[in-house]
This record gives sequence, structure tokens and C-alpha cells, in this order.
Amino acid sequence: MEISEYGEFGLIKHLTENFPIKHKSTLYGVGDDCAVIDATDGKTVVTTDLLLEGIHFDLTYCPMRHLGYKACVVNFSDVYAMMGVPRQMTVSLGISKRFKVEDLEELYAGMKMACDVYGVDLVGGDTSASMTGLTISITCIGVAQQPVYRNGARPNDLICVSGDLGAAYMGLQLLEREKAIYYQQIQNGDKNAEFQPKFEGKEYLLERQLKPEARKDVVEALQQAGITPTSMMDISDGLSSELLHICTQSKVGCRIYEERIPIDYQTAIQAEEFNLNVSTVAMNGGEDYELLFTVPLEQNEMIQQIPGIRLIGHITAESLGCAMITRDGNSEVTLKAQGWNAFTK
Repeated sequence: MEISEYGEFGLIKHLTENFPIKHKSTLYGVGDDCAVIDATDGKTVVTTDLLLEGIHFDLTYCPMRHLGYKACVVNFSDVYAMMGVPRQMTVSLGISKRFKVEDLEELYAGMKMACDVYGVDLVGGDTSASMTGLTISITCIGVAQQPVYRNGARPNDLICVSGDLGAAYMGLQLLEREKAIYYQQIQNGDKNAEFQPKFEGKEYLLERQLKPEARKDVVEALQQAGITPTSMMDISDGLSSELLHICTQSKVGCRIYEERIPIDYQTAIQAEEFNLNVSTVAMNGGEDYELLFTVPLEQNEMIQQIPGIRLIGHITAESLGCAMITRDGNSEVTLKAQGWNAFTK
């Protein structure tokens, strides 16, 4: 169905009518000039992300439903990185003529799935025609009792990370490889040949790229243990970049240990297949959406009781700089921000 058959407001109503309100703080959602939110039980935290087709996602291999889910989760992850809880979100779309109503239904089906999993209300947004493909802008609103910032790390704090790193980047490399093979097949004149990508045994890597999860469980575990990190952020641009953000804003240095960086077996195998250094992949790949945080040294035993948390280093004085100690323990490598940068080629 052509989008023009609905019109702007009809389209918004059609896409959002199956999103039930979950929070008492959402007094009024979609349908008026503004949403109305009553957030009186904590500090309001707000984040926004802009996703552009061809820059942040490729519809050659990213299903619309997965894209809708991921677009929400990357915003929720920012709220959890403040030790907050996401509650409401708005969605704005720029849509080119090649998209049909059914495409947007799939996109919003993924968004609804994310809202249901993480308990978030869709409360508004906007749509517009686009000359450059699909644009997605999501703003998420949450509540934090004690927001954790990037600027609170202190010397001797422990550096912790959840989950494992580098898998999302290797998933992206897999998808890009198969895309290149597919287009080569077309260029060779085999337009009607059936193409079957080679993804057997790589499901974890693909899931980490196409359907990441925000670490709500880690935040809940920290709260239950009575641990408030001194600094925190999520790993969207790569571990090295995020560490440097924390150290710069906290005016400290750091030492991390290469052997302690958590890496999944599939990530290591795939990095070897692509002739990539697995530590470089883990440090700079990005899109892991794990949590990087620091805690006081005296909470060492408490933090090690939480499953899925890895201690990878410690905070130092600013004068010592930021470095990684190699596996052999004999040398240090200065950390550089080599992860995702929106304004570099």
C-alpha cells in the first residue's frame, strides 16, 4: 500500500495504535501536540539518536523489524548507562518514496517488540518525506534516582565491562563480505542464480550486530548489590574510545590488561579468518552496547559476585596517561580513539 493512501496523520495513527501505555507517569501519549509525562520519582534523563540509511544501517541485509528493534535498544542503552530506567520515547521518520506501508509496519513491529521487552511507552513523533532514503530519529526519556556520569572516575577505581566485545563488529564484517559476493554475482550476469550467504555457525555474531540488547540486567544487578559506579557509559563506538571519554572527563589516566578483555570464541575464530587482530577488534569494533564502568577499589569482592562482569584494569593519575598492558606483560600500548567517528571517512 502506498503511504499517500493514509496521509501523515493517518499513517502515524495506523503505526502507533497498537502501543499500549505501560507507565502511570505517561499521562498522555500519541495524539496531541505534546505528550504529557509526570516524572516525580527521580531525575529525568533524556537521550536521542539519529540513524541514517547508508551511514548507520544497510537495508541490503538488515531486516526492517530488526532495524526497528535496534533503533530503540541503542537509545535504551544510553539511559541504562546513566543507571536510569527508560520509560518513554518518541520516533520521527524521514521516508523516501520507495517504502510502502508494509515496510513501516515491519519497522514498528520491531519497535513494539523492544518497547514490550524493556517496558517503554511510545508517546509521539513525526514523519516527513525524504529525498535520501530512510532516516530514523528516536528520543528516549528515562528516570534515574542517582544518575552516573562519565566524569566521576578516580585513581585506584576498578575498570569493569559487561559481556564480551568485538562480536558486533565481526557480525558486520560477515554481512559486508556476503553482500560483496552477492553483488559480484549480479555483476557477473547471474541475476537469476539463487544466492545463499554462508552464515552457518555464525548466529551469535549476526545477532550481536542486527539485534543487540541493552544491559538492563547489569544495572538491576548493580542496584540490588548496592553498588553505585563512579562513572559509566555504554560501548557504542569501541572500548578504547569510551575509555578515553571517561578518562578525559574525569581527568584521570588508566591501565587495562589485554588478557582480561572479554572476547567470545566465535569472535576470535572469525577475526582469525579475516586476518584481524582480535584485541584490535574488541578495542575498536563498537556497537557492542555493553556497559563500561568504574567502581571503588573496596568494592572489588562485591563486583566479582555479579555474573558477566569482568575487571579489565584500573584508573591511574592523569599524568600516567591511558594505556593497555600487552598479553606478555612486558609493554604498554597507548590507547587511541580508533572506533566509530561520524565525521571521518
